[in-house]
Amino acid sequence: MNAGGIFATARESRRMHVLMISDVYFPRINGVSTSIQTFHTTLARLGVRVTIVAPDYPGTNSEADADEDIQRLPSRAVPLDPEDRLMRWSHLAQLDRRLGLCLPGIPLRGPASANYCDVDLVHVQTPFAAHYAGLRLARARGIPCIASYHTHFEEYLFHYIRFLPRSALRYAARCLARHQCAALDAIVVPSQAMAATLRDYGVAAPLHVIPTGLPESQFLRGDGKRFRQTWGIGPECEIALYVGRAAHEKNIGFLLEMLAVARRQRPALMLVIAGEGPALPALRRQAAALGIADHVRFVGYLPREGGLRDCYAAADVFTFASLTETQGLVLLEAMAVGLPVLAIPALGAAEIILPQRGAVAAADTPEAFAEQLAALLGRPAQLAVMGGEGIAFAREWDATAQGARLAALYRQLLRAPLALDCQQPVSTGR
Repeated sequence: MNAGGIFATARESRRMHVLMISDVYFPRINGVSTSIQTFHTTLARLGVRVTIVAPDYPGTNSEADADEDIQRLPSRAVPLDPEDRLMRWSHLAQLDRRLGLCLPGIPLRGPASANYCDVDLVHVQTPFAAHYAGLRLARARGIPCIASYHTHFEEYLFHYIRFLPRSALRYAARCLARHQCAALDAIVVPSQAMAATLRDYGVAAPLHVIPTGLPESQFLRGDGKRFRQTWGIGPECEIALYVGRAAHEKNIGFLLEMLAVARRQRPALMLVIAGEGPALPALRRQAAALGIADHVRFVGYLPREGGLRDCYAAADVFTFASLTETQGLVLLEAMAVGLPVLAIPALGAAEIILPQRGAVAAADTPEAFAEQLAALLGRPAQLAVMGGEGIAFAREWDATAQGARLAALYRQLLRAPLALDCQQPVSTGR
């Protein structure tokens, strides 16, 4: 019997064990980290053991490591990107030994008695070093390897690699996606729009639409008054809020242009930007050039359990102009606490915005967007109704339900990895 057959027989009498490997994780704050953490927590409650492999972040102390089954690998800095780390290939190549996968040795961190010999499936979360290390490990052990496609790289590579033509970067991104997806047993995407995009690339591997869900903790509302007092924002001010990475592909500059227009009708309006990233210096310069620097608050990353909840509670409208979201999870987070959303319905975010339950589909010009925002702020009764509708809509994106669908996919792959329909994506089934 081969290795795959031995593992298949053994798994029938024990708890399923999945190895998730990612090039990013907390304390790095972004949608990928949030998705991994949400699914990890939910899957554990459903009886699926998950071990996370991620880079270490020197100089930080990740609270998640104390509670989660997580293994940190030594990493190095990524040129031109101070937020991210790249796991060292010398350590990734020895991942099976470091995790004790049926070989001598103990994990890098965690209890020395931990046994990783029973890994059933590898779930890759990012298409960089993690993809190749995860695929190598899975193939060596004869187990399925799947990946989540979190990011629409085609639409933002040109922000970071400016010396190459945009058309060349788009072609390279599509070729890489086809090549990587062809080596996988299945791909998880967070929206139907992203599934359609990969199909347009020519990806033929099985695609399964399973969005990241919202845990119950996301519905807890914070103290808006406390946030305003902390940041010196008076009760008479109206707040348009953006939460997310301060990155070029997030189109935050659009919101600054919009604010400059909207303040003509709503002079008490402010824009709060909660996040950090490589675009911050340019955004500060842009705000100054537009003459609105005093009406923009850059508050950085806020802890979810306190500062971020207070930030959401202080705002009047959540504003979002990104055109590259594969899901737009932050929109649901805003809705979950009753914050009305005004956002451009592009790519995956359209599936959250277009039902217009707690959200309004925004125009794609700063002037028209500003008109919509000013009109909403002048209709407090409509905002109140939208808040209630948004909470109800966000509850339909339940984390437990999405985790159960992912666990079902794992089991399907383990039973018959070659018998899946390669053409039909699974419905979101929120």
